[in-house]
Amino acid sequence: MHSEILGPVIALTAWTLIVLVWLVVVRLPAMQKAGIDLMTARGGRPGVLDGVVPDKAQWPAHNYIHLVEQPVLFYAIALTLALMGQGDGLNATIGWAYVGLRVLHSLVQISFNRIIVRFTLFLLSTLALLALILHAAMAYWRWHG
Repeated sequence: MHSEILGPVIALTAWTLIVLVWLVVVRLPAMQKAGIDLMTARGGRPGVLDGVVPDKAQWPAHNYIHLVEQPVLFYAIALTLALMGQGDGLNATIGWAYVGLRVLHSLVQISFNRIIVRFTLFLLSTLALLALILHAAMAYWRWHG
């Protein structure tokens, strides 16, 4: 089965791993500079390094967490649309818009981290996600209604 919406799924998954590498590249030197010995350090909770290392060194980690939160809903609905034969055309375009908005959100959060800009991008991406959910629900109810 081929469905255009699988392209955005692959792209966002790849972007998430890019941000993971980015956080390692930024965070490890910041941890070393803060005197944290990785050989003896014990695990903690998300955000435990906030205030210990510079904020900017934490921003990629915060964004990585965001990329494994709401996008899980995108993956689920995109795969649902693909399985229903509804992953092409407009839905694929909305999928790409969602991914583009999430990438922009990442770039903003990791670089200058302005809340209003991040919030606007998050809101727009959420609206794209809602459109995909609505389209999936409409297709489902057409089949089963």
